[in-house]
Amino acid sequence: MERRLLLLRFASLSLLFSAFAINLAASQGIGVNYGMKGDNLPSPSQVISLYKSHNITKLRLFYPDANALSALKNSGIGVILGTYNEDLQSLSGDSSAATSWVHTNVVPYASAVDFRCIDVGNEVIPGDSANYVLPAMRNIAAALHAAGFNIPVSTAVSTVVLGTSYPPSQGAFSDEASQVLGPIVSFLSSNGSPLLVNVYPYFAYSGNPGEVRLDYSLFTASGVVVQDGSLGYSNLFDAMVDSVNSALERLGGSGVDVVVSETGWPSAGGETGATVDNARIYNNNLVKHVSKVAGTPKFPGKQLEVYMFAMFNEDQKPVGTERNFGMFYPDMTEVYHVDF
Repeated sequence: MERRLLLLRFASLSLLFSAFAINLAASQGIGVNYGMKGDNLPSPSQVISLYKSHNITKLRLFYPDANALSALKNSGIGVILGTYNEDLQSLSGDSSAATSWVHTNVVPYASAVDFRCIDVGNEVIPGDSANYVLPAMRNIAAALHAAGFNIPVSTAVSTVVLGTSYPPSQGAFSDEASQVLGPIVSFLSSNGSPLLVNVYPYFAYSGNPGEVRLDYSLFTASGVVVQDGSLGYSNLFDAMVDSVNSALERLGGSGVDVVVSETGWPSAGGETGATVDNARIYNNNLVKHVSKVAGTPKFPGKQLEVYMFAMFNEDQKPVGTERNFGMFYPDMTEVYHVDF
């Protein structure tokens, strides 16, 4: 009898551990940005089915779309939901606008949609709208709290905010960006929220192919390319992320996590390095790199949350590479294969 009880307990623990392992695996899945700037894209319900069929467990939506949010209900897909940049001024100056935004775009869906974060503004720092970001974040956070939700609130920045990026240990925000980001980093730190950062090794390479190695950019270098004190970097992605980590530390945000809200490689568009092969190599190596949970040299073994850009080629974006970051054509066939 005792042996049987022990076996039953062991079986129960095994099932519990298996469930935990499955949940952990799902939480470590890589995400993909769902852009909608196209006049020939599939319906949101078709798009969400495509995500699920490829085991993509996270999604970033740049702005609220009722059809997309409805399609995401009970999908099991974690969602970063953005605001329109054009709404920042009203969201920052009027708490009732933030309350209305939450009651329109979060409350009707929250029981069936896994909101991972609300992204208040995309790449507006530095710039004319930068000073609206923090007040808008505060108002959205207060409205979420009043509605009974504990959803992190952040903003997305590009690496343009860095005044110094090399070597990674010397990463620092520019003076202009620091004036805005200082209080935002304090807000993020106080609320346990991450900073969303759009990280593109492609643009670093294409802007300076004579100095930035292609293999370093594509995760294909055979060894360390940049030695930064005791830390060795074999890929540019890690170096860029750690430059932001260092910049956060200098601004008092050592406890603020970085979520990579965009990263990708164009498959066409006529610019340096924009080929199907390079895009396929970059994105597949990115998935492998993130899935290994290797972290970065500065934070080895730390899980990094990453959202690839993007699901589709979008024909209403500017002509050139901007139209060609998608992993799928609008008819849902692959531009190239990514093994998720």
